[in-house]
Order: sequence, then structure tokens, then C-alpha cells
Amino acid sequence: MNPTSSPALPGSSLDARRRLRDLARLADGDADSVVDVLVVGLGATGAGAALDAATRGLTVAAIDAHDLAFGTSRWSSKLIHGGLRYLASGQLDVAHESAVERGILMERTAPHLVRAQPFVLPLTPLVSRGQAALARAGFLAGDLLRVGARTSRSTLPQPRTLSAVETRHLAPALRTTGLRGGLLSWDGRLSDDARLVTAIARTAAAYGARVLTRTRALELHPDGALVRDETTGQELRIRARTVVNATGVWAGGLVDDVRLRPSRGTHLVLRSENLGRLSAGLHIPIPGESNRFVLVLPQGDGRVYVGLTDEPVDGDVPDVPEVPETDIGFLLDVLGSALDVTVQRTDVVGAFAGLRPLLDTQDAAGRTADISRRHAVLTSPDGIVTVVGGKLTTYRRMAQDAVDAAVAARGLTAGPCRTASVPLVGAARPQTLAGLDVPPRLVYRYGSEAPAVHALGLEDPALARPVVPGHPVTGAELLWAVRHEGALDISDLLDRRTRIGLVPEDRSIAEEAARDALARTAPVQ
Repeated sequence: MNPTSSPALPGSSLDARRRLRDLARLADGDADSVVDVLVVGLGATGAGAALDAATRGLTVAAIDAHDLAFGTSRWSSKLIHGGLRYLASGQLDVAHESAVERGILMERTAPHLVRAQPFVLPLTPLVSRGQAALARAGFLAGDLLRVGARTSRSTLPQPRTLSAVETRHLAPALRTTGLRGGLLSWDGRLSDDARLVTAIARTAAAYGARVLTRTRALELHPDGALVRDETTGQELRIRARTVVNATGVWAGGLVDDVRLRPSRGTHLVLRSENLGRLSAGLHIPIPGESNRFVLVLPQGDGRVYVGLTDEPVDGDVPDVPEVPETDIGFLLDVLGSALDVTVQRTDVVGAFAGLRPLLDTQDAAGRTADISRRHAVLTSPDGIVTVVGGKLTTYRRMAQDAVDAAVAARGLTAGPCRTASVPLVGAARPQTLAGLDVPPRLVYRYGSEAPAVHALGLEDPALARPVVPGHPVTGAELLWAVRHEGALDISDLLDRRTRIGLVPEDRSIAEEAARDALARTAPVQ
């Protein structure tokens, strides 16, 4: 193998120079600067809409006031759900759609980023035999969803019942008293939700989309938008034949009559040693709830996430949601109901919260946990298309529906949707990925680009070292993010291209390495 430090997909690199060039071309004002589709928002759905439109042969500009995956798309549980929860609540269409989209990601478009994750539901004294039977039936129904979505058994193994010994083997931290066994199930798990968004955006760029971070939409119009370059303060107009508003919980601030009921989902970050060796994730039932669980999600990088809550949020929508102590206390209490170890408040080394952009409907007077996760595509009287609701798993279908509506609203000539078969940057057959002579962790994060990332460390041994003791991210990964993934500053590097920043203590240690990665790239002229 002769590794090179170049991307696997030509034209997919995003960096500061490309951003400036693309912004200048859009500001020219001549006929060539008018794009077919302007997408506002570069979370999963917005990046997905940019990719969808570009692969249909449309010219595309996609902007975000901050960075790729700055909003809700980086605060998820990192799971690609098969829709079991929605099946239990009778939302058969949402459940089937989720299972189909999970299969597309795992087997076609992003097999390097989404893999099977085992989960154990421990049968503790808090889980009655009737509840256990209901859960077992639910997991079997979830497996039928897999069959209906045509996802292979080799991709997602069959659920089964575990003995108490098997359950403890997978999760030694569980309390043994009264433990009757467990239920083993499987779902899709992302290496990182923000990395998925980065891959989508870079794939869109490879198909010609102009992907512009730090570009804030001030006003949306039927023929484009007034925007501001947040790096310089300069205002300019981007002209477009149609506009897609994919700004999630902030959508109502740009288009009137979009009513949302944001819901906050909080996760805790713990060190792995606090919970012992976890070979599987955990579903811990929430006392008093029939179909809600707290998830324990080992990350493979020395950290474990514990979440999540589902609480309504009133008032203004912040750029970065705060985590209230009540959420932390709730999650620790549920965790303590099933574990033999005591996890204290001081063991929580980080926490994060995301806001779900749930559509406010007349029948949604109850809890946000009960609001449907169906997405909606709304076209305003002047033709601006807004997409809201949904969830990370179904981003591709949401993007498809939004582009369909945008094409119809303006009568654009476009090809059919292709994104169900377009591999994202780094995607390759499992056999190909397994044959790469690089650390498996890099393959799980970069796919076929892993050798190029690894080569940066071979060229300069200083880049091969972890930037934080006990955490696997290296200087080479930071440099790759600056050169190819559009990272412009320390926050981009530590909070989104890597997730070092989820632990404030680790973030402060890594800042010097982040500054070094930025300095290694020649200044933009």
C-alpha cells in the first residue's frame, strides 16, 4: 500500500480557500452566479438536501451561520434507529421509513460510519414479567421491520433472550440482585453524528455544491437570500431559483407561520472506568414508563454517553442549549436503578443537550415525548420550502421530499432522486474496509480515507500522537479536518470534527494541538 494524504473522492475537499472562492463567485452578480437551489442550514437534513439537489443535476449553494452540524445534528444519541419506538406507538409509516433509511445507511451509503450496535435490556425486579414479554414481542416486531426494509441478517443479527450470566458478561456493572436475565437486540450506531454531516456535505461538494459555513442568512426571499459573511461582516445577496429552509429549530425565525415545539434531549458523558467493561449498550427502563428507556452508550474512546431526556423547551431557542441540573439528576437516578456501581455527580465529566425540531400540531397538547417524529415539508405562499420534524435517521428522505417540493414549486428541470444509492465520502465494501492496513478506529471514522489520514502521521511522527492523554484522536486527524473537512477554527476542530470538546478538561488540553493544525495550513491570501 502506498498511502497518500488526499481524499478518496475528487472534489470533496472543503477548506478556507474554497469557501472564499465560492462565496466570491456567488457575489459576482452575473447570470452564472445564480444557482438553482439555495439551502439554508447545514445539519444532516440541509446537507442532505444539498447532496440530493446536486446529484439531480441542479446547481446548489448551501450555507450555515456557524459550521457543519453546529445545531441539533451533533447532539443526538449517535444511533440510527430502526423505528421500534414508533411501531409501539402505532406510527407504522414512520417505523417502516426509519427501518428503510437505516438499511440504506448501513448497507449502501455509509457502511463505514454506521454499524450494528448490540443492546441489553436487563430484566431487573423493576421490569415485571408482563413488561418483559411486551419488550420481547417488540424486539421481534423490530426484526420484522428489518425484514420489511430488506436489511440483511448479516448486517443486523437476530434479537434473543439472555441468561443472567450472559447479561452480566456483557454488562458487568449491572446489579445482580434479582437479575433474571436480559433481552439482546440490535440497532444501527454512528461512529459520530457530526462526522456523518461532514461526509454528506463533502459528498455534495464533490457533485458541485458550494458549501459555505460562517454565512448567515439575514433574510429569505423567493429568489434567494441576503446573507452575511460572518468572518468579515460583509453582506451580499445570493440569487437562487428556489430556497430550502432546513434550519431545524430555528426555521420559524426565517419563515413566518412555521410553528415548532422544541424538545430537549440531554446526555451525560462519563469515563468508561466508571461503568466497567461494557460490551454492549444498555436499555434501562424509566420507572413508571412503558416504552421509554435511558440509553447507556459506550463510545470506544474511553467515554460513555448516558441519555436521553425528552423535555419541552419554551422561549427563545439558544445556539447551544444548556443542560439543567434536573436533567442530570434524572439520568443519574435511572442509571442507579439498575447498576451495582454508584455514579455520582462528580463522575459526570461532560454533558450536552440538543433540541428536536418537532412540528407543533393542534393535537400535540401533551408531552413532547408523545409528539410524532414525522417530518413535514411546508411551502410558503411565495414558494420558500421549509422542512421540519423528523429525526437524524430519516435525514435522507426528508431531504428528498424537500427537494421534490422545491423543484415542483419553481418548475425546475431535474432528474430523479439518487441519494439512496450514492455512497458518501469514505464509503466502501466491508471487505475493502477490513483489508485496509491502518488502525480500525480510523476506518470506522474515515472509511476508505483512513490510509490518507494515517499517512499524515507517518510523514510527521508528531502528528501520530494523541492530542489528549487517554483519548485516541491524533494531530493527523486535526490537520486532515483543516485541509479537507472545512474546519476553520479551534471550535470546529474540537467540538465537531472530533468530539474532544464534550469534556471541558480534555478540550483545554487539546487547544494547543488544534492551534498547531490551523497554523500548519498556509494563510489564505
